[in-house]
Amino acid sequence: MKNSVSEQSFYIESEDEDEEKELNKGEDDGNDSDSSNYSNDNRQQSKPNSLNTTWPQSYRQSIDLYSSVPSPSLTFLGTPTLSRLSSSFLSSSLTRRHTPEILPSAAKPLLPPVEDEQQPQQRRSSHSLLPPLPSRKSSLRKSTKVLHELPVSRQSSYGQAVVNGMNVLCGVGILSTPYAVKEGGWVGLSILFIFAVLSFYTGILLRHCLDSQPGLETYPDIGQAAFGTVGRFSISIILYAELYACCVEYIILESDNLSSLFPNAHLNLGGYELNSHHLFALLTTLAILPTVWLRDLSVLSYISAGGVIASILVVICLFWVGLVDKVGFQSKETTLNLTTLPVAIGLYGYCYSGHAVFPNIYTSMEKPSKYPSVLLTSFGICTVMYAGVAVMGYMMFGESTESQFTLNMPQDLVASKIAVWTTVVNPFTKYPFSIAPVAMSLEELIPSNHLKSHVYAILIRTALVISTLVVGLSIPFFGLVMALIGSLLTMLVTLILPCACFLSILRGKISQFQVLACMLIIAVGVVSSIFGTYSALSKIIQSLSL
Repeated sequence: MKNSVSEQSFYIESEDEDEEKELNKGEDDGNDSDSSNYSNDNRQQSKPNSLNTTWPQSYRQSIDLYSSVPSPSLTFLGTPTLSRLSSSFLSSSLTRRHTPEILPSAAKPLLPPVEDEQQPQQRRSSHSLLPPLPSRKSSLRKSTKVLHELPVSRQSSYGQAVVNGMNVLCGVGILSTPYAVKEGGWVGLSILFIFAVLSFYTGILLRHCLDSQPGLETYPDIGQAAFGTVGRFSISIILYAELYACCVEYIILESDNLSSLFPNAHLNLGGYELNSHHLFALLTTLAILPTVWLRDLSVLSYISAGGVIASILVVICLFWVGLVDKVGFQSKETTLNLTTLPVAIGLYGYCYSGHAVFPNIYTSMEKPSKYPSVLLTSFGICTVMYAGVAVMGYMMFGESTESQFTLNMPQDLVASKIAVWTTVVNPFTKYPFSIAPVAMSLEELIPSNHLKSHVYAILIRTALVISTLVVGLSIPFFGLVMALIGSLLTMLVTLILPCACFLSILRGKISQFQVLACMLIIAVGVVSSIFGTYSALSKIIQSLSL
């Protein structure tokens, strides 16, 4: 506890009975001052309620780490010193199940601000957003007094909210949109725009769910308000599974692109030869592993925030190769391919898998009334980029289009090299932020009475990384895995669950048109999920049997 301020530890140790007794002496007074500091607006401050007292309590903070982009208007705190880097790794203060990782102070997160003008010496920390466990109330209150970490701004402007939305939406899915056109044909491209409209509408529905009652801040909160604890658990598991699957995609992505750059690379280990795909998948895992042990992810936050820039750069390189370097366009193209259209449905669906973060973006905005405009701008820009890449990529490569268009680009061109290396570097900064929410949710389950529970935290994170390597090597099909994720998980998160929660929470308060619209979207999501999942699984099994 004594070094928690300087190290900004992720977890709070609260086992000292003497300190608990000392805290209890002033507990009543503390309660009075604390209660006066709660805002009436649930978008500005989470109110204590039964909606977020169960697992996962770390969801809010972990998703903020995953999605937030550092604000350029904030004062930069300087590059990490050696001491800060050394204290960034998991240490003995690292594993107490009832407190989550705190956000890096150098980044501007998506959390709403906490104002405490009356009691500045008892400023609430980000941990106070989490309700205490029934048996640990005093120790959690004590932790908020002792930490006194630097206050972080939790008011995101319109521009930053748009960038946050784009940073979530515009990911590796953009690499596969030309492949989606190949699988579904030109007519199938209309599915991209249909999903854009439906996803935008369900994003607005999430806002109505959040406004339906005070205290709702995250997607799991909405699930619990709609369907109880079962809803919270189910939605959380689906969201974490989606993040985990994205990490698997990163491993496959690195393996495919690096092996295309160095196709003759291989390694012999005890008589077992690793080809270029296996070798680079293993090397990628070893390079990523230390980053998931970091306690202070602000070391990577500014680099990770370049995801939007990286996507734009890759798009520019594709257009440069096609229009300036004049690689040429293919004449053989498909208008509609019904056989593989379900695969295209999954690929297009994956492009709009940002709903897990939209509640965080909304509750963090300085002007929540502009949330629809933020969504419209984010969806509009990303959809234009998706469509542009899909059209240009398929026109350039035709029926030979790979699951990642970077694999088709001529390797002797400078623009191609820039695109490939940008694609290679970006996942190294995205991976730790994607796996962190999954790891933190599992670390909550560690009993707090273990003296060496930090060992369990390291083992959990290491096991997660190794498991993504195993899955990636077992199913090394980037496009098909993406189609499976888009069909099985994204359809649930993006289309089905927002409508189901909206109907459950606001039943009797909505118009007949809204009911019909939600039922139609649910039907589209269910049909797309069934056909897309079946088609993706069938092709994966078929590819494995070859």
